[in-house]
Amino acid sequence: MRFDVLTLFPEMFDGYVGQSLLKRAIDTKLVEVRLHNIRDWATDKHHTVDDRPFGGGPGMVMKAPTVVECVEEVQRDTTPGHLVMLTPQGRRLDQRLVEKLAGEERIVLLCGRYEGFDERISEILKPQEISIGDFVLNGGEVASMVIIDSVIRLIPGVLGDEDSSVDDSFSEGNRRLEFAQYTRPREYRGLEVPEILLSGNHEAIARWREENSKERTRARRSDLLSPDSLGEDER
Repeated sequence: MRFDVLTLFPEMFDGYVGQSLLKRAIDTKLVEVRLHNIRDWATDKHHTVDDRPFGGGPGMVMKAPTVVECVEEVQRDTTPGHLVMLTPQGRRLDQRLVEKLAGEERIVLLCGRYEGFDERISEILKPQEISIGDFVLNGGEVASMVIIDSVIRLIPGVLGDEDSSVDDSFSEGNRRLEFAQYTRPREYRGLEVPEILLSGNHEAIARWREENSKERTRARRSDLLSPDSLGEDER
């Protein structure tokens, strides 16, 4: 999969693309990340990408000509990718949306700054607008990293164990939080690993994990539990 990131601060990604699973995925050519500086499409000598909003108000707004022409040229590089605009006004990212994005061959991520985008950018380019939550960031760069990080986990070959993503919280068909996990040592500061996990009885372990997942979801995210996912006694 190829990601194109359009940003005013490409240097923010230097450390990110060189670490952990993403670096390994890039090295093995499962993933490609290309960075594009939006300022390169500014036409004045100061490389201006923003201006004051019509009608007044605080802050600056990213200009339509620079952003639109940047996106259009990047899209012409090869088969056009799925264009995503990172904005607090977009659809909130969840695992269902991540799974859909993972089906794309190429994703173009447009990172905003300042007070946001000139509305005509959205009207002309018709991107999918995505927000990573009901809060405001300084820009779309961190949000784009969140999308990349969540999507690459679903690309075959990126994870060492292909089953690693199956039981993740919010994964396809799973409306519950993941069960509790433990590793060595068996006891730490008076807290012991549940005995059932040491029993070797895989059927019993599976039942424990199922019940633990339900209980954690009830306690922490009861909004995820629909009536259809519960037994009669639980309802």
